[in-house]
Amino acid sequence: MKQSSHQVATDSKPKRLSREVMEHRILSAAEEIFAQHGYQGAVLETIAESVGLSKQNMLYYFPSKTVLYQSVLQNILDLWVSKMALLEQQGSDPKIMLTNYIRGKIDLSRLHPNGSKVFANEVINGAPRLKDYLHINLLPQLEADVQLVRQWIAEGKMDSIDPYHLFFVIWSATQTYADFSSQIQLVLGKPKLEEKDFDNASEFLIHLVLKGVGIT
Repeated sequence: MKQSSHQVATDSKPKRLSREVMEHRILSAAEEIFAQHGYQGAVLETIAESVGLSKQNMLYYFPSKTVLYQSVLQNILDLWVSKMALLEQQGSDPKIMLTNYIRGKIDLSRLHPNGSKVFANEVINGAPRLKDYLHINLLPQLEADVQLVRQWIAEGKMDSIDPYHLFFVIWSATQTYADFSSQIQLVLGKPKLEEKDFDNASEFLIHLVLKGVGIT
């Protein structure tokens, strides 16, 4: 008996959803293991076992370690690029937009610490698998944000500072709460950073940056 196109589509939908769920589970596990061990130290068998698969079955979803690693990197970078453009922040003046930008960056460190660590490890090693992505996606966004800061400077809304170094400082200061969370936990005497710690970090960095660029 011939199946209708509607029946075929209906029958295939659960399979697509099941694949999406499994891919998400694999990516989450891989993100954690790549964060702990780096690209070279991560073992595919360990990632597969953590989601209840054999290595061979996992390769059905991601055909190589390189493909899996690049997928993990792209996930976190897509999130950063889509959510962390200064131009996309709510508000119409530098105080509000920079405040939202810094809070958003801290939230990413709180919610996606492993992704941040994977990215940091890649950059420390010269970003061999990221250069094309950064050139195509990150640099155009950064240039647009730099032009916005230069416009604010020209309008007298903030001091004459180097926009690039402003972003370097914000990136490093916010990402340290993910990349070096163990160090911060040790200093604060905590087994894990709590939401209040990230809130305190946000308020401090907002105060520091706004005063540093002459915004009252």
